[in-house]
Amino acid sequence: MEPTGHVVVVGAGVAGTGVVVQLVAALAARRDRTADRAVTAVTVVDPHPPGWGLAFGDPDPLLLCNSAADANSLLAGDPLDFVRHLRGLGRPVGPLDCVPRAWLAAYCRDHYDRARETAARHGVTVTHVPAGVRTVATAPGDGTRRRVLLDDGRELTADAVVVCTGVREPKVPDGFAGLTGHPRYLDAPYPAARLRERLRPGSRVLVLGTRQSAVDAALLLCREGHRPTLTSRSGVLPAVRDSLCAPPRPFPPLDRLARLDPEDPLLAERVLRCVVEAVRLTGPLPLRRQSSRAAGPVERLREETALVEAGACTWQQVVAAGMEAVIELGAQLPADRCRALMDRFDWAISRYVTAMTVVNARRLLDHLDAGALRLAPHYPAAVTADPDGWQVHWPGATAPEPYDHVVAAAGFHLPLLHRSADGTALHVTGAPPGSAPVDRLEADLRVRPAAGGPPDPVWVVGVGTHVRIPFANHLRNVVRQARDVAVDVTEAMAGSVAVEGAGRS
Repeated sequence: MEPTGHVVVVGAGVAGTGVVVQLVAALAARRDRTADRAVTAVTVVDPHPPGWGLAFGDPDPLLLCNSAADANSLLAGDPLDFVRHLRGLGRPVGPLDCVPRAWLAAYCRDHYDRARETAARHGVTVTHVPAGVRTVATAPGDGTRRRVLLDDGRELTADAVVVCTGVREPKVPDGFAGLTGHPRYLDAPYPAARLRERLRPGSRVLVLGTRQSAVDAALLLCREGHRPTLTSRSGVLPAVRDSLCAPPRPFPPLDRLARLDPEDPLLAERVLRCVVEAVRLTGPLPLRRQSSRAAGPVERLREETALVEAGACTWQQVVAAGMEAVIELGAQLPADRCRALMDRFDWAISRYVTAMTVVNARRLLDHLDAGALRLAPHYPAAVTADPDGWQVHWPGATAPEPYDHVVAAAGFHLPLLHRSADGTALHVTGAPPGSAPVDRLEADLRVRPAAGGPPDPVWVVGVGTHVRIPFANHLRNVVRQARDVAVDVTEAMAGSVAVEGAGRS
């Protein structure tokens, strides 16, 4: 059994790395004030190396961060830390530049390595275990500790657990539920190496989706000489912007969002009004002239790309500030009310909050103009498959169209914890019979306790907080969560040590 003072961090992507970095910083600050040894060990559990998670760990240089460098700092109080890191490596990066995702992963790994060194100087070991986590259960005979069961059969015993798992399970597009086992079906475009390894040269590829994952898939496939066709139910591409940058200045209309009445039946309308008023503060150009009204998605892409290149899209300055204001508002809403609000604005989120960078937009247009890429006007009415490929039946077509491969790019399911029927275990992967989803977190991001039980020593950071926090993958908010949870875990562990000491005396 591990010694007391053991923290297990589940997940080693940006969120998990951030927790480790902030936890070590909090421990170091506490050791400077007191001699307590509340935390003696931190174990990070993830099949991938620290920093190199699914979201940012793909080494392909074509895959860019969708947010600006100044929005990707791992330190909540130092927004330009990532920029300085890159410049220190000889990369002349500006705060508004979008850089390869692998650069962010390497940056996170650098911070992780430095945190390990700092922890060692304070008598704390930081270890990475390359495995997945299945469950977090109450340790036998000790209700205050947790038994962390790994997918390779090993177990860890922890005093505190921070769950930082990102997305893992790809969504299955409509009409393909029974076809995902086909050898020429890829469930996601990541890792990009799979597209090179599993597709025959010069293939005709049907890409299921038209949002960010599908844009990535199209660019990767075109680079490799394939001929992709994008299709989705909506047929809508993301809008275009320079990047998702940190808020350049305060926007007073957005400050009103957190003060709105959660019970107001016109809440959605008031949120929209605040956002529109904030956009008006960015410049004299009306919002209607900052986006395209073209009927077709390709022409809309062309016009919006030209607007961004002409500097006529000031709305993008408001996006990060608007997201953070909605995050603050959403934390005050009941879960169902928060979901309804997000559903109400799904049209804006899918186009503008998750807009593509102008760099990728220009690349798409180049492929479209060269005839290498096509955007289908409809979603398949039906598909059939045989060992040699796919036959796609388009609405109104008299004959099916052949494709060599299908790549699903419809995104990923958001992660959910599930509590066992007897309340003693949290399932990190899977939902066994009788278990129930953990659909709400406490204000401090601690897992809500089972009925009548004490608070779980389990916190959630990152995408998994979507059950309470809108835009749970917004990196600026994730690093703030990591900082706050690290402090809470440190204080909770110190409090436990104090209680144990008092009991022994």
